[in-house]
Amino acid sequence: MYTRTVLSTAVLSGLAAAAPAQSSSGWPLVSILESAIPSGWAYSASSAASSAVASASSAASAAATTAASGTGVATNQGGYVAGYSNADATFADYSPTPLTTLATSFGPDSQLSAHATAAPTTGTGAAATQISSIPTGATSHGPYSGVPTTTGAVSTTVASATIATMALNPTATYYNTNGKLQNEQPIPYTPAGGLGTNGSLPRYMVESDFDYESIALGLYQEWIELDLFNNGIALFSEEDWLAAGLTAEDVSLIQFMAQQEQGHATLLSNMLGETAPPQCTYDYPFTNAREFVDFNQLLTRFGESGVWGFINHLDSREVGQLLAQSIATEGRQQMIFRQMSGLHPMPVWFETGIPQSWAWTFLAPYISSCPENITRLAWQNFPALHVTNQANINRFSPNDTGLFERTDNRSASPATIPSQAESCINLNVTGEGCGPAIGRNRSEPLSFAGKQILLEWDTPGQPVGPNMSYVTAAGGVAGTPKYVAWASQLNLTYTDLVLTGSNAGYTFQPNATVYENGAAIVNGTTFIAITDTDMFLTPFNLSMINPHIVALGMYQAG
Repeated sequence: MYTRTVLSTAVLSGLAAAAPAQSSSGWPLVSILESAIPSGWAYSASSAASSAVASASSAASAAATTAASGTGVATNQGGYVAGYSNADATFADYSPTPLTTLATSFGPDSQLSAHATAAPTTGTGAAATQISSIPTGATSHGPYSGVPTTTGAVSTTVASATIATMALNPTATYYNTNGKLQNEQPIPYTPAGGLGTNGSLPRYMVESDFDYESIALGLYQEWIELDLFNNGIALFSEEDWLAAGLTAEDVSLIQFMAQQEQGHATLLSNMLGETAPPQCTYDYPFTNAREFVDFNQLLTRFGESGVWGFINHLDSREVGQLLAQSIATEGRQQMIFRQMSGLHPMPVWFETGIPQSWAWTFLAPYISSCPENITRLAWQNFPALHVTNQANINRFSPNDTGLFERTDNRSASPATIPSQAESCINLNVTGEGCGPAIGRNRSEPLSFAGKQILLEWDTPGQPVGPNMSYVTAAGGVAGTPKYVAWASQLNLTYTDLVLTGSNAGYTFQPNATVYENGAAIVNGTTFIAITDTDMFLTPFNLSMINPHIVALGMYQAG
C-alpha cells in the first residue's frame, strides 16, 4: 500500500509454456513474452506515471546503491543465512531410535482417581442459553423461486455520494523518541493510554448503526457456515469422502467446526439482541466432497477477511474483543479447508481485510430465502466480476485451464474436476499432487506475475440474495472502467484494464511485493475489482474505493 506503482520486470525465462493459449471464443490473448510486458519494463498503475519505463539493469544498480548505503533490507528471504546452514547443533544432539517395539493392543493402562461431576445449571458458573440449534440432518436447499416482497438494501437519508480524503486525525500525535514511558502510569506495571482500561464495566452490545449492520452481516456469515458444514456431513458418504482423499477423522474435524459455528452464531446474536437475523435457506454450488471443501476454503476466506476489514472501526471495543476471539477460529478453519483442498495452507505474510459491502457481495448469491421480516442489511451488492480463465486447483497443470472451469458463475463457486488424465487429486507425486496434505508446493503455480487475466462482469440491476430481494449496483460515482484493483495482504495495487467489449476486458497479474525483496503481493485467494480510479488507499480506509467500483470478484492465485 506504500505506492501505486507495480513493477512488472520479472518476466522470467521459461514462462513461454505458461502463456495462455489462443482462445476459440475470440479473446485477444497476448503473449506475455512478446509484446505485452517486455522484460525490464516498469509498469505504473497511477495515471501520472503510466509511461514510466526503467531498465532492469538500472533497477539492479539502484538496489546495489541502496544496499551499499546501509538503508536497504535483506535480499535473501529464503531462510538461508550465513552461520545457520548445516550448523552443528551440539546443544541438541539427537539420534533417532530405531522402531522395534510398537503397540499392538490399545486401551487405558492405568486407572486415575476421579469422581462424578456435573456442569452447573444456575449461578455464575452456568452456561448461557445457546441460540443456534443442533441440526439433525440435511435441510431444504436450492435456488429461490418466489417473488420478493421487498427490494434493495435498508437505507435512510444519505449525506453524500463519497467521503472526502482528509489529513491525519488531529489526535494522532504520539511518537516515542527515547523508548521510555512518556506519561504518568495509572497503576503499577500499566502504561498510560488504551481504551476501556479505566475500570468501566464492559457492555458486549453494539453501540451504533455501523456496529449493528456489521455484526448482522457477520451473523449471516456464521449461519451459512453452520448450515454448510452440517450439510456436507449429511450429504456425502464415507466413499464420497475417501474419493476426495478425506477419512472419517477429517470428517469429524468438519463436524467440530460446525459446532464452533453454533457458538459463533450465539455470540453475535447476543450482541445484536432481539432483532438478530435467524438462519436462512441456502443454494450451494457443489456436487461432491472435493467441490465442497473447495467452496469452504473460498467462503471462509471472504468471511474472515470481511471481519478484519471492519473490526477496528467498531464503536464498541467490547464487541470487537469477542469478535476477534471468534474470527481467530475462522482463520484456522480457512487454513484447514485449504489443506483439505491440496493448497498451501498460508501462502501470504498478512491476511487481507475487505469492506462489508465486499463480503456481502460474495455471500448474498448463496442465500436462497430467509424468514419473513428478517433484519435486512444496508451494505451494497456490487455486480459480479468473473475471471473467465480462473486457474483450476484440480489440474496438475493449471496453465491448461480452459474458460469457465467453475461449477457456476458465482464469484466464490469451486473449480470443476477434470478428467483423471489431467487431474492432480490422486497423484502421489511431489510438486504435482494436490490431494489433502499438511502442506503443498506446486511445480507449476496456479498463477504468476505477468499472467494475462481474462475478465467479464455483469451489468448492474441484477436481483440477488435472500428471496432475490437485493439488487446489484455499481458504485455511486463509478464511471468508465479503467483499472483492476488487487486487494491482497497490506496492499491495494492497480493494473490497467484493456477493454475488449462493453463488459469484458483483460489485465495482467501485477508483479510487486509487500515489502522490498519480500513476498509477492498476489498469492492465495485475492480480491479484485474493476474501478474508474487508481486512488491511493491503505487497509484502514479501503472502503473509500466503494463509490468507484464497477464490479467485484475473487482471484485464486495460490
